[in-house]
Amino acid sequence: MNYQETLEFMYAQLPMYHRIGAAAYKADIQPTLDMMAALGNPECRFRSIHVAGTNGKGSVSHFLASILQEAGYKVGLYTSPHLVDFRERIRINGKMIPQQAVVDFVEANQQLFADLHLSFFEMTVGMAFDYFAREKVDIAVVEVGMGGRLDSTNVITPLLSIITNIGLDHTQFLGDTLEKIAFEKAGIIKEGVPVVIGETQPETKPVFQRIADERHAPITFADQHWCIRTNDDNHDEQHLLFDVLDCDIAGSRESDQWHRGLVSQLAGSYQLKNLATVFEAVKQLHFPLTDGIVERGIAHVIDNTHLHGRWQVIGSNPLTICETAHNAPGIDAMLGKLATMHFDKLHVIYGCVNDKDYRKILMHLQQEFAKLGKPYDWHFSQPSVPRGLPVADLQAAAEALGIHGRDFERVGEAIDDTRKLAQPNDLVLVTGSIFLIADALAFTNSGDSLV
Repeated sequence: MNYQETLEFMYAQLPMYHRIGAAAYKADIQPTLDMMAALGNPECRFRSIHVAGTNGKGSVSHFLASILQEAGYKVGLYTSPHLVDFRERIRINGKMIPQQAVVDFVEANQQLFADLHLSFFEMTVGMAFDYFAREKVDIAVVEVGMGGRLDSTNVITPLLSIITNIGLDHTQFLGDTLEKIAFEKAGIIKEGVPVVIGETQPETKPVFQRIADERHAPITFADQHWCIRTNDDNHDEQHLLFDVLDCDIAGSRESDQWHRGLVSQLAGSYQLKNLATVFEAVKQLHFPLTDGIVERGIAHVIDNTHLHGRWQVIGSNPLTICETAHNAPGIDAMLGKLATMHFDKLHVIYGCVNDKDYRKILMHLQQEFAKLGKPYDWHFSQPSVPRGLPVADLQAAAEALGIHGRDFERVGEAIDDTRKLAQPNDLVLVTGSIFLIADALAFTNSGDSLV
């Protein structure tokens, strides 16, 4: 098989959650354990950091990988899902796994996949861990796919476990309360392995504390030790809005270092919470990471790891932004950022998958956009995956709620048309499903900005 044939085989033969939804979900980690044993337990042949959470786990993973790269380590990075290219999921020092390595792994293990009835995600985890072991990475940063306890990535015993926060997402799989979801995500806490919790929440703190105590895992809550504020006056408006985040960070302990004028390429204001988690993770790792290394890693996170879709500028005049706000905490963070911005009119391009509570999301967005005190309009589209909610259904639901907008089957058409109608000082915001953002980036040539 060539690379394209390999991808077609993977997509056709192995269920893929982000494409078909619940039918691909497995509440069983044993097939992954069996696969790892058959592969020679590659997960035991490299050091790792395990990152879970409802929001922020991708950004935290990329920040840590970037910092470790700046320190000179050979760093594996496993994330999901991908936006444009499948190989985005598996990187070493920012470089995607070669196409031939994907082909070779699938060809060599097709019978194993069939014997164990592996899912797409299980197979991809096996591919990543086998690749990291073969390439002898110094350390791998591994992002959980969903939950934690039963996630396929949970076969590793890391140097450090991280749980960013807990929100109500994937409730049909993880539970319908914050406490239940926290229990699932706490499943990555291992015996004697330190764990960093990003945000202290009254519903979830007792869950994390109890499980950490049971497993003799030292636990730290990052937001109890780090305070971060933005330096909003250091940049002109357009620079401040999205190009960089400029902030100061202070620690509460005598051994914590102050960092002034810290610059991040990931510029959404919600990154402040993620940076607190990152700084606590760096402290708990006990690696020889100087202040300069940490600051460079944060400053060059996109250059080093090629993360896309987080407050990403894809065009100017009018400013056009992609943001993967697909659940309640992410949406609220996005709205908080919008409230600080300066623009004449907001043009929202929105699309989602069919298992989200999109009616509730639409009403929430409509109410919050009205509070901005600026004119705004809606443009609806749909992600090009089987789970994508048809734009006709989305528009009908919006109309029933009194929300009126234009519909486009393809997000590229929506972007092109909306930008032509918008004025130079307007803001075009493409948001909703991560897969809508993937389509938007594919439309803009894998992330190259429009002009």
